[in-house]
Amino acid sequence: MLLQRIITALILVPLVVLAVFQLHPQYFSLLIGLVTLLAAWEWTNLIGINSSLKRALFLVSLILPMLWVHFWTQFLELAAQVLDWPDVRNYSGALEWLVVAPVLFWILVMILIRNTPQGILKLEMKICYKALIGWIVLFAAWMFLSRLRAFYGSEMTLFFLVLIWVADIAAYFAGKKFGKTQLAPEISPGKTVQGMYGALIAGGVWAAAFIGYYGYRDGFVWMRVSDFILLSLLTVLISIYGDLFFSVVKRQRGVKDSGSILPGHGGILDRIDSLLAAIPFFYAGITVIGLMS
Repeated sequence: MLLQRIITALILVPLVVLAVFQLHPQYFSLLIGLVTLLAAWEWTNLIGINSSLKRALFLVSLILPMLWVHFWTQFLELAAQVLDWPDVRNYSGALEWLVVAPVLFWILVMILIRNTPQGILKLEMKICYKALIGWIVLFAAWMFLSRLRAFYGSEMTLFFLVLIWVADIAAYFAGKKFGKTQLAPEISPGKTVQGMYGALIAGGVWAAAFIGYYGYRDGFVWMRVSDFILLSLLTVLISIYGDLFFSVVKRQRGVKDSGSILPGHGGILDRIDSLLAAIPFFYAGITVIGLMS
């Protein structure tokens, strides 16, 4: 299993890096939109939507607003180039405020899992509410990863992705080596407090290295070093509880993985669960840091 995970990662990581640096923001947005729709299909299965028609309708409910936001973002980019607007993000209007809802949702999830893991496992919800939660989570992740790439560039986008990857790898090996205290045994017995600390340390080191190298380059001078490192640590923390959230959903459904499309990793959701939780929080954080500087 570990060998399969490594081989799959060795194939996927270079492709992702190429996409981040080589694709135009428009095509990058479309690519991650496709990944989001694959994840959405898996989500409908996890929450018990068995009808192909209803699952297709769920995808359509995502596709339509995604297309609208996609083309509006591209219009803002074009207008910024033609009209020489100083900061295209200032013209995004209410779209920037859409980040508030997913950020609050993931903070609430973290609090609930931390304080009442049994309660959240036993929580029963109608399928329509689960569908709404999935819609918000998936749409927000797609939207703010697209905007991160379009407004903050390839380097910041890659930093975010590597932050989550490094934290995930560090959590795994730190947990294997030092893990004694389970983080949420009712939900995911394999995750440990020591693994979480390993993820936070690795994330902090990566953030310090990144900001140290790019801190004085144009486009990054507005960053406050301490704020950026703190944001990175909190993003890692949110990502860990995002992973646990999807573990809750899988346990309620009685399955180990969300799918089987990725050898050694399971489904798309199994691979991007941490990212889905982290991206709105990270995007909101760097936006706030930028406004404060």
